[in-house]
Amino acid sequence: MASSVVTISSSKPQELQASHISSVKAFIESNNAISIPSTYYSITELREDVVEDDLAASIPVINFALLTSDDPHIHANTVQDLGNVCKEWGFFMIINHGISKKLMKDLLNMSMEFHNLSFEEKKELANEELITPIRYGTSALPHGEKVHYWRDYLKVETHPNFNFPHKPPGFSELAFEYSRKIREVLRILLQGVSESLRLQPNAIIEYTDYDSSYQTCQVNLYPPCPQPDLVLALPPHNDNGLMTLLIQNDINGLQVMHDGKWVNVNPLPNCIIVNIGDQLESMTNGRYKSIRHRAVANERHTRVTFALGNGPSLENETGPAPELLEKEQPIYKTIKYKDYFEVQHEARIANKRGLDIIRINN
Repeated sequence: MASSVVTISSSKPQELQASHISSVKAFIESNNAISIPSTYYSITELREDVVEDDLAASIPVINFALLTSDDPHIHANTVQDLGNVCKEWGFFMIINHGISKKLMKDLLNMSMEFHNLSFEEKKELANEELITPIRYGTSALPHGEKVHYWRDYLKVETHPNFNFPHKPPGFSELAFEYSRKIREVLRILLQGVSESLRLQPNAIIEYTDYDSSYQTCQVNLYPPCPQPDLVLALPPHNDNGLMTLLIQNDINGLQVMHDGKWVNVNPLPNCIIVNIGDQLESMTNGRYKSIRHRAVANERHTRVTFALGNGPSLENETGPAPELLEKEQPIYKTIKYKDYFEVQHEARIANKRGLDIIRINN
């Protein structure tokens, strides 16, 4: 019987070119002795990285029910906690958020069903545009990438216009309901962030044209990898937008950078993982940090995630909040959100942050 494990070979003639791989899932399921292309060898430095497991238990948790409490004292304390978390970590988990466990579980199951569709059913969604209603693909960057990453993805615009594939049946309806609920949760989080900065509760909502906010979902699939010590599922990066809210199946793989060390994320049951994006760092004039994070591969299990990235409206000109500049100079330039996508793309290829490019050298 042929082995079901993909092996790494140094034989150059046998090596499959990464450009010929249209799906990591299909590749790993259909190839036995073909080597993984060397362009996937993205972890030449990982063995030297410090991964701090002890800090995993210290990852902040925000009780969303306390943030919405009618008790002024409880609410104020939670707002203060939220501000401290945004300043010190840029990353946290929320519990008691009011979104049903069943909805989240069904959505993740349907996400797996999508990736289980044949490639012929998915390839019609392939697209390399930076801003497009629906895009299916593999790896990470659509253009100019030098290293490939161990994931397949579906990326869809979900607000202000909702787009979604028609297969598998019911996926679109679940995604619509969940994305709507996430915007409700995010509205309250952003109100709490505004209050923590001593702004009016709706300040960030108004600055960002939130009712016309640009929301995208990414349905990521990370198949098992025979050599996870050589491969990254996603490279270190920062998200654009205000906040990204993510759920996953019970397979871990997310790591966040904290105090110069990578920290493994072990999500609490039924929690939503939240990280700050570049536009919120810009809007807070650097007070709250966009968090650097990555995804690592594993040898045995398939990881699936459903992430909703939430930004200002595409036409919104985002920069430091005016009230914050009464006693300090701006750190970042003001830029339209739709223009920031190209800035971020160029920055990633150059191994920089998008914020580095729009930073003002005072």
